[in-house]
Amino acid sequence: MLIVGEVHTGLLRGRGPMSANDAALLVDLMAGEPVLRLERPRPYVRSPERPVGVDCPLGAVASARQIRGIGTVLQRAAITGGHIVQGTAWATLTPAAGSARQPWSHYLARPGVIEAVGRVRPAELADAFAAPARDPAALDLGDVAGRASDAVQSAVPADGRPRERLRLPRTRLRFVVEQAETAGPLHYTVPDDRLRVLRVALPADAEPRLLVAFAEDLALHDWLLTSVIGIVERAEIGVLPFGESLRRLRPAVDHLLHLWLPGRRGGDLARGLWTALERQEALSDQWRLLRDRIRDQVALAAVEALAGEPAR
Repeated sequence: MLIVGEVHTGLLRGRGPMSANDAALLVDLMAGEPVLRLERPRPYVRSPERPVGVDCPLGAVASARQIRGIGTVLQRAAITGGHIVQGTAWATLTPAAGSARQPWSHYLARPGVIEAVGRVRPAELADAFAAPARDPAALDLGDVAGRASDAVQSAVPADGRPRERLRLPRTRLRFVVEQAETAGPLHYTVPDDRLRVLRVALPADAEPRLLVAFAEDLALHDWLLTSVIGIVERAEIGVLPFGESLRRLRPAVDHLLHLWLPGRRGGDLARGLWTALERQEALSDQWRLLRDRIRDQVALAAVEALAGEPAR
């Protein structure tokens, strides 16, 4: 009926990138389950999915009715490039067969499925999940995703060497995928500095895990773009002395610019969604403009150094 979820993305604590082995230990949320590890095209580790039981309202729909949801949310964490940590929570919402609550064994046998109890209208429920403001009493997938990310951050060894001059905010991507006979338009909005909302309609045979992989990839690249925009703004190019601007730009060069590689998670489905997103939002074009502006500053510094001219 609906696939809903949220991804939290932020900078991993510590001075430098984690090795693949250390990163795998950080995301090991379930003892005895294997951690996914990929070295190409860039280092990536992801925890196994852990079911989290829920029994709460799903949020008031347009008619102010509350729909109760019972089942499990799937939670996982990942680290990309040794630098970026993500926590994800997602579930498929389906109508319950009846109004009676089943034993927990019934829900645990269907991991990642939440049964909606009540008179469910999918479009209304999708509106409720896609709304920027959520009922505090309703299912909070962001809280479940945030706990996965926080667990990884808290496991980073305290080596007494904090990352210098790189403080970047965490962002949240909320996604709502509706079932339809044919694919519908993709809607991507940015309600505030931290929250992004993705809403799309896809055929019922779309693989949920591929959709989640695409959402994580989008969240990663949105965070990269948001972070580099902030770094460039703080550098105040042309306003501050040249050397100071360059110093403020350096963290982007050291830690972020090499990580842009969209559309590599989720197979053909993700590539199609990325193509649609790029037509609307031109994220890669904006990234190239920022990257080139930073590189121009670095190149100018190199030219001045070779010419023996002082930085302005």
